[in-house]
Amino acid sequence: MLGITGGIAAYKSAVLARLLIKAGCDVRVVMTRAACEFITPLTLQALTGNEVHTELLDAEAERGMGHIELAKWADVMVIAPASANTLAKLAAGMADNLLTTICLATSAKVLLAPAMNQAMYAHAITQDNLAKLHNFGYHIITPDAGEQACGDVGAGRLPEPEDLCEQILAVIKKRSTPQVLAGKSVIITAGATTEPIDPVRFLSNHSTGKMGFALAAACRDAGADVVLVSGKRVSLPTPAGVMRINVGTADEMLAACQAKMSELLASTDQNQTAKNQVIFIGTAAVADYKTANVATQKIKKTANEGGLSLQLVRNPDILALMSKTYPDALMVGFAAETQDTENYAKGKLAAKNLDMIACNDVSNQAIGFGSDDNAMTVFFAERYQKARTVLPQASKAQIAASLVACMGEILAQS
Repeated sequence: MLGITGGIAAYKSAVLARLLIKAGCDVRVVMTRAACEFITPLTLQALTGNEVHTELLDAEAERGMGHIELAKWADVMVIAPASANTLAKLAAGMADNLLTTICLATSAKVLLAPAMNQAMYAHAITQDNLAKLHNFGYHIITPDAGEQACGDVGAGRLPEPEDLCEQILAVIKKRSTPQVLAGKSVIITAGATTEPIDPVRFLSNHSTGKMGFALAAACRDAGADVVLVSGKRVSLPTPAGVMRINVGTADEMLAACQAKMSELLASTDQNQTAKNQVIFIGTAAVADYKTANVATQKIKKTANEGGLSLQLVRNPDILALMSKTYPDALMVGFAAETQDTENYAKGKLAAKNLDMIACNDVSNQAIGFGSDDNAMTVFFAERYQKARTVLPQASKAQIAASLVACMGEILAQS
C-alpha cells in the first residue's frame, strides 16, 4: 500500500510506484485530498493498474467498509511523502481521512517517509511526533538533506525513488526471511585493500566486494545489526540499513574491525555467550603484502631506468588476529583459491580457529572476481555436528542467504 500526502515531493511517488511494481510488488495507492492537488489519481492508476482510493466513506466498497478492506489487504504500508500534518495526525491517533484510518486499522508494517520544509522538519513538535511514532512501531525513513523546492537548504527532502524503493524492499524481505540472526551484531569485511607505493600508485587485487555486500544484506534480512568494513575502492551501493566504514589499507581495516568489535562486546548481554551475540565475517581480499617504505613523492621512471625494486613486508592477517583476540565471537572465514581449494580451506579453518569457512575457486571465471554468481563449499569446525555443506552455483544473493542459514545452524548448537 502506497500512501501519498500533500507536498511537492508527491511527484516522486509516481516513480516509486513504478519501481515497486518492477520489483514484483502489487501496489495500491491511497491519496489525501491535498495530495491530489500535486499529482492526479489518474496518473497513479495508470502506473499501478489499480484503482486509486481517496475517500473514507466509499459507498461502492463491500459493506461500505473500504478502509477495513484496504487495511487487511496490505502486507506493508508506505506513506511517501508523509507531510508534517499527517505525521501529527498519526501521532495523535486521529483518523479523519482514509489514509490515517487505514494506518490505525492495519496490522501491516507502516513505513513513513517525512518530506517537508527544513524548518518544519526540525521543529520540536515534528521531532516529538516522529519519536512518538517510532515508539508506536512505525518505521521512519530518514529524509535527505539539501536544497529544497522553496529554496531553503537542510534536512527534509524525500529521498530519491530508487533509494526509497531499496529501503522498502529491505523491510519487505526482512519480514519474509527467517530471523535466525535476530539480536545478533555482525561485522563483515569486504572488497580489496589498497597498499600505497607512492601518492599515486598502490598494490591491490581484483576483488569487487560483491560477495561481502550480498552477505551484509542477507545478514540484515535475517535480523542482524550489520557493520560493513569495506575497501574504499568498492563502488557498490551500501545495503539499506547497514552501517558502512570505508578503509584503505589492511592496517586501517584491522583497526576499524578491532574498534567496532570491542565496542560491540562491551555492550553485549553478559548472561549470554559472545558466540550467541557477535559474528565476524572476513570476506575482504586483504593484500598479503605492503611496501616497507611508502614514497612521499611520486616515483619517477627516469630515476629508475634499470627497473624498480620494491621491498615488501607482510600485512597483518586480519581474520587470524580477530579470531585470536576475540575467541568468544563466532568467526567465519572465506578462502578464494585457484587450486586445491579444499585443502587450503581446511588448513585455514584449523590454523585460524574458525567456526566456519566458505571456499570457492576463483580461477573459474563464472564464479570469479566480479561475477554475479558464486559456488562454494562450506566447512565447519570439528566441534559442530556437520562437516561440510556444498552450495551449487547460484547468484551471490542466494549464496549469501544459504551462508546465513549455515550460521544459524551453528548458533543453534552454541
